Amino acid sequence: MILSNLKSRYNAWRETHMGRLVTESFRNQGHLYGVAIAAMVIVALTSAGTAWIMESIINTLTDPEKRSQIILVAGGVLLLFTLKAVATYIQSYMLSRAGNRIVAVQQDKVFRRMVYRGVDYFAANESSDLLIRVTQGAQAARALVDTLVTGFVRDALTLVGLVAVMFYQQPFMSMVIFVIGPVALIGIRALLKQVRSIMEQQMTSLAEIIKVIQETSTGIKVVKIFALENHMIKRMDGAIRSVEQRANDIARLQAIASPMMEFLAGAAVAIVLAISALDFLSTTPPTAGQLVSFLTAMMMAYEPAKRLSRMRVTIEAQMVMVRMMFELLDQQERMVEAENPVPMPKDRADIMLDGVSFKYSDEAPVIRDMTLAFDEGKTTALVGPSGGGKSTILGLIMRFYDPNDGAVRLAGEDVRDVSFADLRHKISYVGQDPFLFATTVMENLRIAAPDASDDDIFDAARAAHAHDFILALPEGYETQVGENGTFLSGGQRQRIAIARALLRKAEILLLDEATSALDANSEALVKEALDRLTDGITTIVIAHRLSTVLSADKIVVIEAGEVAQQGTLDQLLQDGGTFKDLFDKQFGGHSAINAQTDNPEEPDTPIAQAT
Repeated sequence: MILSNLKSRYNAWRETHMGRLVTESFRNQGHLYGVAIAAMVIVALTSAGTAWIMESIINTLTDPEKRSQIILVAGGVLLLFTLKAVATYIQSYMLSRAGNRIVAVQQDKVFRRMVYRGVDYFAANESSDLLIRVTQGAQAARALVDTLVTGFVRDALTLVGLVAVMFYQQPFMSMVIFVIGPVALIGIRALLKQVRSIMEQQMTSLAEIIKVIQETSTGIKVVKIFALENHMIKRMDGAIRSVEQRANDIARLQAIASPMMEFLAGAAVAIVLAISALDFLSTTPPTAGQLVSFLTAMMMAYEPAKRLSRMRVTIEAQMVMVRMMFELLDQQERMVEAENPVPMPKDRADIMLDGVSFKYSDEAPVIRDMTLAFDEGKTTALVGPSGGGKSTILGLIMRFYDPNDGAVRLAGEDVRDVSFADLRHKISYVGQDPFLFATTVMENLRIAAPDASDDDIFDAARAAHAHDFILALPEGYETQVGENGTFLSGGQRQRIAIARALLRKAEILLLDEATSALDANSEALVKEALDRLTDGITTIVIAHRLSTVLSADKIVVIEAGEVAQQGTLDQLLQDGGTFKDLFDKQFGGHSAINAQTDNPEEPDTPIAQAT
């Protein structure tokens, strides 16, 4: 019955965050922890041996009859301290190696879990919070396992060994000393109640510091133009003060344990001295060697006892961050790849929204029962008021989100039934706010096609009219672009992003205001390149400036998540309605033909379907 209960409790513990972490760590780094634990056992034994041998040291120094044993005792002392030194080194090194591996494994696992999550996850979670979970969570995992191993092995065994020496030398006085122990436990339990809430607040404040730094770095132009320096400083000051206060609270709670143990240790020594002086416990008083050995064991037991008393507080603080890490790992993924994905048909790139409805969380529907076809090899333009759902349509096609109703079909297959790799291999995308990695121009281009030759990359850059300005950079294609391309202008970033999409040579090209950051001349040049490169490619273009979509094969007007109009340019102009109103506002008295042939140097010059 007892064994059954113990087994049940052990299995339940293995399912906890702590149990999972410890079990996994010992499974993966068991050989390192095995060596470290063996070394800890030796450290514990030699610590107890140090207290025990004090009796022999004192006796050989004070008893003339035992002076002949002094060489033997000295050799024993040397052996004990040599073993302890070697074992301490092995213990420390192996624990560090195992701990470093825990950090690496947990960070890798959390990042892998995070990077495969859907776009909606990143929209719902701030980057500062994710950064805390990945970095602090992994470090806390290492610290937690180290605390458990050193506490339950080294400190506990050392304490047991020293207590054994105490009982061996003076059993009754040892019993008196252990009356004091429960007093310390009562005090420690009172501290634990406060630690968890303080650490949770601490993590929130740390995330706020990271967020302020990120926002200041990425939004520095807005900060400067609106003179927000003092506002950002106040936010940072508030977050820093909060972190400082929480750190002081934790330090206070942890510090209480030390003076508590100091006082109790002093009281214990005083009691021992008083008892030994009064000499009423036995008819045979202890020898000097026994008393010194007992006192040495008791004093040496203070440090492991103090660490063990603080261990619960330390563990509770670390568990807050470990729980945050496991929350990320355990959260169910909404965007799940099909277990047995069907192969994506080759040489086919038609797209169909089949009765699709979609909404973000509990918000109102963004797409409402939409049925819309995008013909293979043709260019379809999506226009209409902002917030109508145009960019959401592209997100559904790329399967950043799944529809609540209906299906998105690519090449006749529901995108939920094909693998992410097959789906996205068919698609290239350029948005109005292109993202570049903090590496070289060449690497930013090559990620689209890792096997592409340098000549292929140069050709794509020429097609996007980026080659000349890249060569003019300090180190040409090997120039570092900075975080998100901060060393480049908006137009340069956009042309690199377009070149990257062209290099991919996908069957589907999605352009979301892709030339919005270009000047009129660059826009016209890129338009010419896109006109050639989109020939025979299924292209979907989102644009607010109608001048960029006038030569599209089909124009679709999206309003409030529904298809308000669709057809060719001439058909929509003849039908009137929303598109005709938008056209008249942007071109005034110009005819469609004039709108397509105006001077490309003018700011409102149309560039056909380029964006």
